[in-house]
Amino acid sequence: MKPVEFVAEIASNHNQDLDRCIEFVDIAAEVGCDAVKFQLFKVDQLFAPQILERSETHRSRKAWELPFEFIPVLAERARAKGLKFSCTPFYLDAVEELLPYVDFFKIASYELLWLDLIAACGKTGKPLVLSTGMATMDEISSAVECFGHSGGEGLTLLHCVSHYPAAAEECNLTVIDTLRKQFLCDVGWSDHSVSTAVVNRAVHHCNATMVEFHLDIEGHGAEFEAGHCWLPDKIRDLIGDIRLGLLADGNGIKVPAESEQAERPWRADPVDGLRPLKSIRES
Repeated sequence: MKPVEFVAEIASNHNQDLDRCIEFVDIAAEVGCDAVKFQLFKVDQLFAPQILERSETHRSRKAWELPFEFIPVLAERARAKGLKFSCTPFYLDAVEELLPYVDFFKIASYELLWLDLIAACGKTGKPLVLSTGMATMDEISSAVECFGHSGGEGLTLLHCVSHYPAAAEECNLTVIDTLRKQFLCDVGWSDHSVSTAVVNRAVHHCNATMVEFHLDIEGHGAEFEAGHCWLPDKIRDLIGDIRLGLLADGNGIKVPAESEQAERPWRADPVDGLRPLKSIRES
């Protein structure tokens, strides 16, 4: 089985504080992640003017924007900590802006229909992770074809339920296998459930090759109250348990374990049924 990659999604929990962002990177490494991911958006290029005119809630999300000047610092910090660095572009120019810094691009579920953005990522030659929350198979197929036609290679699809938090009974994890068979690519799980049972099931039963999860430090991030963010201690334990479980899978070849070798002569002898084997009784 391919090793599972764990990706810490910082989203808008950074509070526009560079020191806090750096702490997120350090924590992601400390809890056992393979990559850390941020988001690059501008509210006036994320929502239509009609929405911003009518909704103070959406206008206020300008406070959730990540300053672009943080990106080079965070990319360097991530690599110093042994992590891959990624960022989600939410406007077309962001693809070129991020290109020198990211190891892979990530497209959010809400942008899956925007094929121009997917094509722009594909043309860079960088791998792409694509979330599929709310999508139909036809919509996913269009996105996958667009990425391929643009020259893209290295696609990972993430099954996702875009509700915050997502209920376990709606997670429908067997879709992971459906997507793998349909699109012949790596498929993982973008978690909004904050459930150890759900994530364990995604990995151990459905063979998810990537798990993305939303991380907060202490519950003071902008998105924490919505209920879909993990805290460090809980995700550290989960990652450790999953990796230990995968290590226990072994290679499927039935031979005595190294630790069993000393016990083998102490089995019952087939001649008289007594322990140990006759060959060592005298010694």
